[in-house]
Amino acid sequence: MLILTRKQGESIRIGDDIEVNIVSVSGDQVKLGITAPRSIDVNRSEIYEAILNENSNAVHGGLSEDVLNAMKAMKKKKQ
Repeated sequence: MLILTRKQGESIRIGDDIEVNIVSVSGDQVKLGITAPRSIDVNRSEIYEAILNENSNAVHGGLSEDVLNAMKAMKKKKQ
């Protein structure tokens, strides 16, 4: 991992197409501005993890145990 120190108004470049700007610093929060081609997804890590989990659930059936149990109960009631 590369660690850089930047101040408000400064930026870093990643390759030719991506620029990360330090927009503001307030307490323990840093506001970033990211310029990247539309073909590159830019997500917060917690959103990215949620996307991965949803995709994995979709591939592997995706129904929670509660939903499956409710469906089984409905099926038994119909019989």
